Amino acid sequence: MIRHYALDLKDDAALIAEYDAWHQRVWPEVLEHLRQSGINRCTIHRAGNRLFMTVESTTGAATDGGGVPLPPRVQEWEQLMDRLQQRLPFAKPGEKWVLMHIIFDWHAP
Repeated sequence: MIRHYALDLKDDAALIAEYDAWHQRVWPEVLEHLRQSGINRCTIHRAGNRLFMTVESTTGAATDGGGVPLPPRVQEWEQLMDRLQQRLPFAKPGEKWVLMHIIFDWHAP
């Protein structure tokens, strides 16, 4: 199962650079949490301060644990990232990454 999500970073060049730098050295505990959640691949793309994340999983897992308590080190990572992120204006209360819906999917014959 492949899902796509969107989120914004705070529109500050230094904070955006910091976010990029953190993602060049993601903590092993965070990666292990993704793996244990059934996530096979996770990519984040950035355009300006807008982030797009693609998650491939066998279980439909969410990167945020899907409401299950996160391990302490993963919680620490989330708090660190949260100070760099801002919610999309239409995000629901408590929603960080907003699930995107496919509206066009074309394949060459």
